[in-house]
Amino acid sequence: MSRIGVSPLEIPKDVTITLDGSHVNVKGPKGELSYTFNPAIAITIEDDVLTTSRPSDHKEHRSLHGTTRSLIGNMVEGVTQGFEKSLELVGVGYRASKSGSKLVLNVGYSHPVEFDAIEGIEIEVPANNKVIVRGIDKQKVGAIASDIRSVRKPEPYKGKGIRYTGEQVRRKEGKTGK
Repeated sequence: MSRIGVSPLEIPKDVTITLDGSHVNVKGPKGELSYTFNPAIAITIEDDVLTTSRPSDHKEHRSLHGTTRSLIGNMVEGVTQGFEKSLELVGVGYRASKSGSKLVLNVGYSHPVEFDAIEGIEIEVPANNKVIVRGIDKQKVGAIASDIRSVRKPEPYKGKGIRYTGEQVRRKEGKTGK
């Protein structure tokens, strides 16, 4: 039995969830999210508690059960608290800045790399070596943070590059190590 899928989801008082068949709409203080799930998974709301159930123990149904519950839980958390990922730039001369609504990264290339603003995602630059990505959609926040990191991934010899805050980079010895 899915441990995540079976666990009930408490709905906060300031969140409204609307079910229309397999389409779920979550509205809260920070915004509104909607998603269409697989119709095989049954979603029910009783007394501010959302539960998901599956029709059988087939492999597909088992995998969809926990996934559906997790996605709805992330939607509820997103519209109440939001999500954020922070990145740091490590390297001499590596810096980030905002130019209007664009994020501009100078990370050792001959040209600056620009990222346009995406609807629902807020990019903040508190210092010239830190970038914070915020939003209500966990998937979009993670994707944008991953795209920013992929501009210059941390390399293993000097550790230079863009990394998530707290990320450990495995270091290698150079040529002199035997």
